[in-house]
Amino acid sequence: MNQNVVGVAVVGTGFGQKVHIPGLIAHPRTNVVAVYHRDIHQAQVIADAHNIPHACTNIADIVNIPEVQAVSISTPPFLHYEMAKTVLKAGKHLLLEKPTSLNATEAKELYQLAITNQVTAVVDFEFRFVPGWQLFADLLASGYVGNKRLIKIDWFGSSRADTSRPWNWYSSQAQGGGALGSLGSHAFDYIYWLFGPVRRLSAYLSTAIPNRLDPSTNQLKPVETDDNCLLSLELADGTPCQLNISAVVHAPRTHWLEVYGDRGTLVLGSENQKDYIHGFRVWGSQVGQPLTEIEIPQSLMFTQNFTDGRISAFIRVVDQWLQGIDQKQSVVPSLREGVYSQLLMDLSHQSHQTSSWIDVPNLDAYLQN
Repeated sequence: MNQNVVGVAVVGTGFGQKVHIPGLIAHPRTNVVAVYHRDIHQAQVIADAHNIPHACTNIADIVNIPEVQAVSISTPPFLHYEMAKTVLKAGKHLLLEKPTSLNATEAKELYQLAITNQVTAVVDFEFRFVPGWQLFADLLASGYVGNKRLIKIDWFGSSRADTSRPWNWYSSQAQGGGALGSLGSHAFDYIYWLFGPVRRLSAYLSTAIPNRLDPSTNQLKPVETDDNCLLSLELADGTPCQLNISAVVHAPRTHWLEVYGDRGTLVLGSENQKDYIHGFRVWGSQVGQPLTEIEIPQSLMFTQNFTDGRISAFIRVVDQWLQGIDQKQSVVPSLREGVYSQLLMDLSHQSHQTSSWIDVPNLDAYLQN
């Protein structure tokens, strides 16, 4: 098996600078050889700070650098489609932040491009790689709860709670903003991973802070995107699932999953306000027994533990990506999973707009259509 170091370009320097660059630098098999920023001076500052040889302002220039074998993209969602398309058409491997694109049609095209150009493309759905989540998945797969009867998920944060936070792309529907895209994209992926496909859904989306100050005009500007998302899902196996998301509340329990079955209960939760990766614990009980914490095995723990848990999880995503590159095959989570997450987001918007339940098509049938 090929164990060579892979030259990677980092496109996007917000989340990219906080997570992608340090994660790729820490990984023994990746070498950051180029960085993209729309401002060449800023690109050069970032490159110099991390000893990255190339600074670019154009994605076409990035993929033409001979040392670039793969590209990670962490720009805002409205830039994903065109950038990812350029990367895939150039035959470069891709690591793409979620949400995959602005709609499922774009996401499906990227998925098909990756297949056509025989490259390995993954989406950074990092909850699949967090120790507590992996234990939770193992327990579910072992039949700990028996037949599922109810799933309840709460994901609450305060990242948008400050009314003085300025208007930016996150406030724009056309640019892929909103809590559904930011958090719901993750939730839809891990629901698919842990519980299987969705048969139908109903969504209610609301905006708690209707206006924010536009720094370019110093005037209040309407917020077009959602702060709160209340979703009811019926899974393909008939299990009801309630998903509640908010980016504007100060809640002591930030991220909580509860699964109730005929044999037992499993709970996964974190009260860590500052780090959405670190802090997850697992509790379980069989019928008639008290809820008890279940220790996470050392075998599942991060081997490299960073203060920012997102880096620890991201490195595991990179491990998966490299495995696919080595074996010249698709690995999970791929753009296929990205399409499904995006499809559920599209249907959630449709449900909200029509105040109705929406049927969810089979993923394989949707990809072949």
